[in-house]
Amino acid sequence: MSWEAVSGWLGPEEWQAVGLSLHVALWATFASLPLGVFVAYALARWSFPGKQVLNGIVHLPLILPPVVTGYLLLLSFGRRGAVGGFLESWFGIVFAFRWTGAALAAAIMAFPLMVRAIRLAIEAVDPKLEQAASTLGASRPWVFATVTLPLILPGVIAGAILAFAKAIGEFGATITFVSNIPGQTQTIPSAIYALLQVPGGEAAAGRLVIVSIVVAMGALLVSEFLAQRVARRVAGT
Repeated sequence: MSWEAVSGWLGPEEWQAVGLSLHVALWATFASLPLGVFVAYALARWSFPGKQVLNGIVHLPLILPPVVTGYLLLLSFGRRGAVGGFLESWFGIVFAFRWTGAALAAAIMAFPLMVRAIRLAIEAVDPKLEQAASTLGASRPWVFATVTLPLILPGVIAGAILAFAKAIGEFGATITFVSNIPGQTQTIPSAIYALLQVPGGEAAAGRLVIVSIVVAMGALLVSEFLAQRVARRVAGT
């Protein structure tokens, strides 16, 4: 099958939704990954007051209805919200009804999956290995960079790709926070929803459903492949 046939299978607006979804999901994943690793490490290794509260906050998006999460984002990061108003006034950063808001909503909804995968990987590392490096004079950041991180890399990769797949499919919080604006905030799920509201839109919606399934399955397969490859390399070193 030629590229012309593949590209002609979707219309311009549908390709636009696919491209925006990938753009949003990539930003949501990579922007939240450093914080995800930090939070996962804190929950796995540290003891501090409020640890269970932090754990509950991290996993709250999995329990709350996505619309509630989107509404809370609108109250906080909207132009009249405390955080959103400050960011716009001082830095010119706007989240509400922008693709950046879609990335923020997707990152928050995917964050629990990322943290959980990375936390499980950290908990599987024997703390004695880290303690041995510390007794040799290595600082805590150096121990993490040279001992912990290589061992948890498969979990980090799996968590990042799971978060990416979740971000691709995020709908409720996104449409509540940034609406459904074609070319600006209309991702694949929003486009499917819009197409199902108009007569004759089922065929185009079905094509986007197939695209979303292919992207999600591809992400999961890549996650498994990379995690196994890194695990073999770590085991061999």
